[in-house]
Amino acid sequence: WYQRRVREAVVSTQSTGECPIDEMDGEQTWPTEEELMEAENEKKSRRKVPKGTSSYQAVWMMSDEEDDEDDEDDDAMSDGSEESREDFEEVDSESVSGTTEPDYDLHFDEETELAELKKFREANEHEAFPDELDTPLDTPARVRFQKYRGLKSFRTSPWDAKENLPLDYARISQLENFNNIRKFIVKSHVTKEKPVKKGAYISLYIADVPLSIINSECTAMTVFGLFPYEQKMSVQHSVVQRHSQCDLVVKGKEQILAQVGFRRYLVRPIYSQHTKSNKHKLERFMPKTGSFVASYYVPITLTPSPVILFKVEEDGSVTLLSTGSTLSCDPDRVICKRAVLSGHPLKINKRTATVRYLFHNREDIAYFRPLEVRTKHGRRRHR
Repeated sequence: WYQRRVREAVVSTQSTGECPIDEMDGEQTWPTEEELMEAENEKKSRRKVPKGTSSYQAVWMMSDEEDDEDDEDDDAMSDGSEESREDFEEVDSESVSGTTEPDYDLHFDEETELAELKKFREANEHEAFPDELDTPLDTPARVRFQKYRGLKSFRTSPWDAKENLPLDYARISQLENFNNIRKFIVKSHVTKEKPVKKGAYISLYIADVPLSIINSECTAMTVFGLFPYEQKMSVQHSVVQRHSQCDLVVKGKEQILAQVGFRRYLVRPIYSQHTKSNKHKLERFMPKTGSFVASYYVPITLTPSPVILFKVEEDGSVTLLSTGSTLSCDPDRVICKRAVLSGHPLKINKRTATVRYLFHNREDIAYFRPLEVRTKHGRRRHR
């Protein structure tokens, strides 16, 4: 019987040259109840996800092809220990696919998001074209950059650290030789007679305690001592390095939380390169790699002391930015803000070149004429 059916199929196939047309083949019909039930059962299928995975994360876990590969891996690892199997849990794909937070943008602030987007774009542009600025069209360049000066050599050109300082800068303290004073203070306190032994009970008499602390419900207090000069305000420099898991864009003079030794401050630091030169280039954004120096106004802290920088969010939470240690307290540290004006070469001859969009009026050209013009490949030339 089977051979007869095969023979009939072969004969009918050879005798028919074209396939019959089914006019209802391309029609889309309404699914039946059985098909709807099968779709619901497939939707309720369970999948394995790592323990601790939230419902939002489980939506993005794996596609159907990856599920098949993971099933094969599970079969291959079935002889493993129970600990490896306990690291996963099963969840309903129906419950996972339907978990969306309706109020995810409830606290969305458009102005804050636009400010963050602008700062992110400025950081990317600064990384691609460091210190390059466009000459403004509405303001003369000699007015916009009147606080800048041309340096023939950033390393050897002279710069007076006491020049054009604001009047309030005289309020801060400056140690004549920070390293020698630090060594003397530490040595004198180490060799001091009758030190307090560890674990001993002592009595402290504190004067001028505010009434707010006396009337508060706090029963325990933390007491620490200060070395000489550590109550004086000065400019603290710290060598820090960006945390490996932090990718936030932090602009200079942005308010952050600084943990300097045992004290904590809200500061607005500026960032500069960590070099041995007498002048240090300003970084407009916190560098993402390498060590750099953060400078801010705080009371003097003797070195070495740990430094931790945090970003304070609007909800009060903090994010770790960078860690490091104190470098020195030196108000005379020269931090230079660099600006590079760039133009587009229009015509290049053997000894001359015509550059467009560098300046927009004749007075600016005459004002910046004493400075050198240099290319990115190192060629120099006066105008």
